[in-house]
Parts: sequence; C-alpha cells; structure tokens
Amino acid sequence: MCELFAVSSQHRVALRYSLHEFSEHGGRSHLNKSGWGLSFQQNNDTLLVKEASPAFDSPWIRFVEENRTSSHCVIAHVRYATTGREVYEDTHPFKREAYGRAHVFAHNGDLEGFRKAMPLMSSRFLPMGGTDSEHAFCYLLDQLAPLWYDGMPALTRRLEVIAYVAEEIRTLGSANFVYSDGDALFIHSDLRRYDENGVFGPRREPALHWIERKNLHVRGLELTSPAEAGNAALIFASVPLSDDNWHPLPRGSVLAVQGGEIVDRITLAKREWV
Repeated sequence: MCELFAVSSQHRVALRYSLHEFSEHGGRSHLNKSGWGLSFQQNNDTLLVKEASPAFDSPWIRFVEENRTSSHCVIAHVRYATTGREVYEDTHPFKREAYGRAHVFAHNGDLEGFRKAMPLMSSRFLPMGGTDSEHAFCYLLDQLAPLWYDGMPALTRRLEVIAYVAEEIRTLGSANFVYSDGDALFIHSDLRRYDENGVFGPRREPALHWIERKNLHVRGLELTSPAEAGNAALIFASVPLSDDNWHPLPRGSVLAVQGGEIVDRITLAKREWV
C-alpha cells in the first residue's frame, strides 16, 4: 500500500529526507516499489520532484537529502502500483494548474470501476496516465471548478465539495488522500492495507496519523521550524514515523488545514465497504 506524508505550517519549515525510514518504505524494507514524489509548495506554485523507481537507491532522494528545501506545505508519497504502469505520469503527487495556482494531490488506496463511477464532465482536467488516483484528482477538480469562477471560494464551500467527493470515491475502495490548492491542505482518512510480514492484510483503520511538532528528527527524516516560529507544524503520515504520541485520524475525517492548524472539518457517516 502506498504511503502518504504531509506537513502544514505557518512558517516555512525545512525538510530533509535520507535513504532510511520513510524512503525505505519506498522499496527496501516495505512493498512500495513503484515510485515516489515530493511536492514543496512555493507561494502559488510548487516544486515537484518525483520518479517512477524505488526511493531507496534514488540519486534524486540523495539530492533532496543534501539540499534542504523549505516550504509551508509539503506533500510526499511512495507508491505501490495497483492500477497504471510504473511510469512518471502515473507517479504521485499529481499537479495541475487551475485559476493561477498549483493544485497537488496524492492518494493511498485502490478504486474499482472508477472511470464508470466518476465520469469527467469536461476536458479541462484530463489524466495524463492511467491510474485511478489521477482520475480521481481530475474528477475532484471538475467538481470544484464552479466554485472558482469568481475567484478564491470560501474555505467552507471547498471543504463541502471535497467531503462530497470523498464520500463518493470511498464507495469504490480505499480513498485516503491529501490535496493542496495552494491556500489550504485537505486531508481525508479512510481505510488502508498494512504490510504484514511481506503481504498486505485486509483494509482497516486508522489509515492516517498526525502529530503537532516544531521539529521532528527521526531516522531518515528531519523537519525543522525556524527559531522564531510561534506555532508547531502539523504533520500527517500513513504510519507513525517515530515513537512519539502520534494521533490516529478516525475514518471519515475530512480536514481543512491552514498554517499548521485544523481550521475546519467534516466527519462522514460510518459505512461498510463492500
């Protein structure tokens, strides 16, 4: 199962990856061997680095390790392909320009019958690859588009549409995702398969965990806030990355996060997955 990671902070945090811990989840000690990607939001745009090969022996991971990059919103993903090929265009995170902003999306899970269940309403946003995840991203942007015609929509309205789409796609399979529109980070927690002795087990929760920290220094991952930072960064990950007290994010949680704070949330009704 793919691994998600995201950071939101009021101040620009410096992030450094190495070839251990999170990147090891990209092929050395776990099953995620299909690719990896990192998005560092830069005002209205984002610096996106990704490749369709294992993270653990990647020269690009070494580049990120040696060149500490700062941002107030970071999204990372390591991939285990269930649909689509092991090619660049099928590698997360996905990026689209819309309304003068970079929109970034990464998904954990697998969606069945997604093309029929989520028909795209226009040619404005089309997948470049063949994954269920990128299709879901384009579908989400389609649903959000009417809100943006007159400028930046209210956060509450964006969250409502995102929760509506999350409710739709979680009927098709596992639908954990992180999405940034350059103004806010949105999180949806559903179910995921855990690596159990080299095989994926049944879907269960929690699928995401979070922690609030100014600095996080664990094997393979260093996140550092500036000394003048008044509040901590909010960090999300598929599995806890340290021995600290990470909080499980209940299934059905749809969060809107800005500046390292959860500013709004919707909780979807519990339902059985078939």
